[in-house]
Amino acid sequence: MSRGSDVVPVRRALVSVADKRGLDDLGRALSSAGVTIVSTGSTAAALADAGVPVAAVADVTGFPEMLDGRVKTLHPRIHAGILADRRKPDHLEELRAQGIEPIDLVVASLYPFERTVASGAAHDEVVEQIDIGGPTLVRAAAKNFESVGVVVSPDDYSTVAEEIANAGGLSRETRLALARRAFDHVAAYDEAIATWFAGPGLSGLTEDELPARIARVYARRASLRYGENPHQRGGLYALTGSAGPLGGAEVLQGKEMSFNNWLDAEAARGVAAGFERPVAVIVKHHNPCGVALADSLAEAYSRALDADRVSAFGGIVAYNVTVDDAAAEAMAGVFTEVVIAPAFTPEALDAFAERENLRVVRAPMPEGGGLDVRPIDGGALVEDQDLVVESRDEMKVMTSREPTESEWRDLLFAWTIAARVKSNAIVLARDEATVGVGAGQMNRLYSVDIAARHAGERARDAVLASDAFFPFRDGIDRAADAGVAVIVQPGGAMRDEEIVSAAEERGMAMVFTGRRHFRH
Repeated sequence: MSRGSDVVPVRRALVSVADKRGLDDLGRALSSAGVTIVSTGSTAAALADAGVPVAAVADVTGFPEMLDGRVKTLHPRIHAGILADRRKPDHLEELRAQGIEPIDLVVASLYPFERTVASGAAHDEVVEQIDIGGPTLVRAAAKNFESVGVVVSPDDYSTVAEEIANAGGLSRETRLALARRAFDHVAAYDEAIATWFAGPGLSGLTEDELPARIARVYARRASLRYGENPHQRGGLYALTGSAGPLGGAEVLQGKEMSFNNWLDAEAARGVAAGFERPVAVIVKHHNPCGVALADSLAEAYSRALDADRVSAFGGIVAYNVTVDDAAAEAMAGVFTEVVIAPAFTPEALDAFAERENLRVVRAPMPEGGGLDVRPIDGGALVEDQDLVVESRDEMKVMTSREPTESEWRDLLFAWTIAARVKSNAIVLARDEATVGVGAGQMNRLYSVDIAARHAGERARDAVLASDAFFPFRDGIDRAADAGVAVIVQPGGAMRDEEIVSAAEERGMAMVFTGRRHFRH
C-alpha cells in the first residue's frame, strides 16, 4: 500500500485461537468478504466444521505441526508474511522472490494460562499452557500495524468483520487501536507467567527474600466519575490474574461506586476479616469509627453504631458473614453509602432495595498475606502485608495486676482493630465494642485524648490498644485519668520501665505484645 492510503485491504487472515467463542460467526463473515483464511489445528477443525473454507498452516509452511503442537506457526513463511512493511517496495519484492503471500489480519487468543493456574493444575500442565506461537504472532502483527490488523479478543470480532465488509479492510485508526490492545494483552499474559514463576516452589527465593523484580499489570474495569476530588480523574483497575477489585466484588444495588467508596469499602472489609464471630464494622475516611462483635449482625451493628453515631453518617458498613433481614432493618434510618458482605439473604436484599441510594456490594473476605506494594515517585515500597497473628499465649503481662477474662477478650479485640487504624492509633473498647478511636495523629498523646474524649464515661474500665509503644508516661496518665483499666501495646520503648511503673502506679494492667502495627 502507499503511504497516503488509510485502509489496508484484508485479503488473507491467519486465525489461531484458544478461545473459540464467536469463531464460527467471524469465520463466516471473513469468508463472505472474500478473505482467505489460514488456520492451525483445532481452530482449523472448528472452522471446517462450521462450513468455512480454511487452509492449514502446514500447507503454507510445508512443515507439519511438531512437538505435540509446540511448533506450528514459528516459520518464515508465516512471520515474513506478517512483518513485511507494505510501504517498502523492497519488502514486497523479497516476499515475491520467496513466494510468500502477505498476511493482512492476525486473529489470535492465547492459551488459558491463568485459568489453568487457578484450577490447581499440576506443574507440567501449567507449563504446557505457556503460549509461545500465539504471543509471537500477536507481537509481530501489532508491531506492523501500519500494514496488518491484529485481534486478540472475541469482543472485537463483530466490529472488525463489519469494517472489513463495508470498507474492504481496516482503517489506520482501527489498526492502531487493535495494536494497542494487543500489546496490553501480551504484557498482561507475560506478567501472569512471571508471577507464577516467582511464586512458592518455583522462585528459588528463601523466605527472607523479596523478589528481585515485581511486574504487575492492571486493566481498567471502569472509569469513575472522579478521583478523591472532582478535579481528579479516577478509574477502577483490576490486577491481572486476580479475581478483580476486592476479590471480585459485585455491586448488587445502587449507583456507581465512587473512588472513595472503593477505598473505604476495602478498609471496612479488611477490619471485618480479622474476626470469626459476627462483626459489624463502620468506616469513615478509611478508619473504623465503630466496630462490635455480637451473636447476631443486627446486635453487632447497633453496638457499632452506638460507638460513634455522628461519624457513622455517610459511612461504609462491612460484615463478615451473610447479612440477614434483621441486620438490614437495624440499618434503617441511618444514611449509609455502602454495605459490603460476603453474602446477603433475599430478605435482606428486599429490605435494602427500598433504599435506592444505598450501594450493596457482595465480596468475599480477604485471605491476607502476600506483598503490599505502594507506589512512590519513580518507584515503589514493597513489604509483607501486615497480619495480626499474636495470640494471648505470646503476650506478656508486665504489671502485677492481671487482666480479667473479659478484659482479655476486649484487649484482643481492640488489638486486632488497632492494626487497621491509621497511626498513631489508639482504640478504646468495652464488651467487645469500640467506645473511642484516635487515628492519624502526629503524636500518641493526642490520639489518647481524642479517643478518651469521644468515649467519655464509657472509657471507665475500658481496654486501650496502642499500635506502637508509648514513648513517655503522659499517655498512660491521660488514659488512667479517663478511667482506662488495661493497656495493650507492643513495648520496646527506651522508657518501658517508666511506662510500666506508671501503669502500676495508676492501678492498671499492662500487656506487651512484642510486635507493633503501624499503618501510615
